[in-house]
Amino acid sequence: MLLRDLQRTFGEAVRSKVAGEDAAARAVQIWGKQGPRWFTPNDPVWRVHEDASMFSGGIAALLMQTLHPLAMAGVAGHSGYRSDPWGRLTRTSDYIAITTYATVPDAEALISRVRARHDQVRGKDYRGRPYRASDPALLTWVHAAEIQAFLWAHQAYGKTRLTDVEADLYVAQAGLPAAKLGVPDPPCSVSELGALIDSMRPQLEVSPEALDTVDFLLRTPPVTGAARPGYQLLANGAVAILPDWVRGLLDISLPGVALPIASGLGRFGTAAVRWGLAGVENRRLMPPAA
Repeated sequence: MLLRDLQRTFGEAVRSKVAGEDAAARAVQIWGKQGPRWFTPNDPVWRVHEDASMFSGGIAALLMQTLHPLAMAGVAGHSGYRSDPWGRLTRTSDYIAITTYATVPDAEALISRVRARHDQVRGKDYRGRPYRASDPALLTWVHAAEIQAFLWAHQAYGKTRLTDVEADLYVAQAGLPAAKLGVPDPPCSVSELGALIDSMRPQLEVSPEALDTVDFLLRTPPVTGAARPGYQLLANGAVAILPDWVRGLLDISLPGVALPIASGLGRFGTAAVRWGLAGVENRRLMPPAA
């Protein structure tokens, strides 16, 4: 009984940080509402996005996304990630949950709101180059970096790895809401995703805002006390799945001998999160309302 109470307390703490204090009520709205959905529990996109590996995957995605100077300028200038990091995390988690699990009308309504917000976000990067959040090129990089990081994390730390066919289907399914958000021709396979990222590498550079974000995510994260070691496990896991060229650009030192250690830490941290979340009611494991 004591162990179950500890598991539930830990799981609820993790869920509230990521999904907000009203996570339980939001879960009922997302998974319990009747109506058609884009995906089912058997789809790879459902399986990837419900797995605890998303915690390390999310950190890796943010690190990847910092490499586009215009996208990074928009994040630094408009997202409030430093002043309200948990609020930004909750909004991101909510977007992924709704576009993956919610009814089609709810998912499309949220995408419309996000598109309207993107239309208002514009400015200049540290070199004075103009950007706008609705720029298809920026949306493409953010999507590609995010989906690639989620897939890397799932294949490294997920409960069950995707087959090659399932991984291709995951990329294609993740492209459905991305296309509605404004990403032109999202990749439909792992090879297309990799080719897209390679094609965008000449546009990437490390800005002062990117280095500041790396420091924030890896060295001075917004967690204290008992939560700090757990976060560091997940952050180590995020760094371990990044390719050498990304770590090199971001000046993240991880000697070859340390790579298996970081990967093991990420695997342990993911297992701990998975154990905790198993102790709370999980609407994702229930059949969605018809």
